[in-house]
Amino acid sequence: QVQLVESGGGLVQAGGSLRLSCAASGRTLRRYGMGWFRQAPGKDREFVAGVTWSGGSTTYADSVKGRFTISRDNAKNTVYLQLNSLKPEDTAVYYCAADSVEWRTVVPGVDDEYGYWGQGTQVTVSS
Repeated sequence: QVQLVESGGGLVQAGGSLRLSCAASGRTLRRYGMGWFRQAPGKDREFVAGVTWSGGSTTYADSVKGRFTISRDNAKNTVYLQLNSLKPEDTAVYYCAADSVEWRTVVPGVDDEYGYWGQGTQVTVSS
């Protein structure tokens, strides 16, 4: 069983930056790809970014490409999402998730492929 806890959310002005962290306990994340998703009020949850278990491959939603960066530190059992050049439309609850399949070499882009989820952290971007 994997427990995921996100942190680092908050209120920021447009153009600002935040760094989200996702710390795992209960099992090492080393074997799992990791993803970040977000859900804005009244909208479906959407994929934001993902990284393979090795960190060798990353994938981003078009809406965040060039602004957000996902990374991982397997020694610290932690995954990060750096959010730069934030826009009001980035306002959402951000969730990290662990792939349900070990050692996958591609990043799943749909939430059905993820087996473990954190509780979420709120990001609010003011205009």
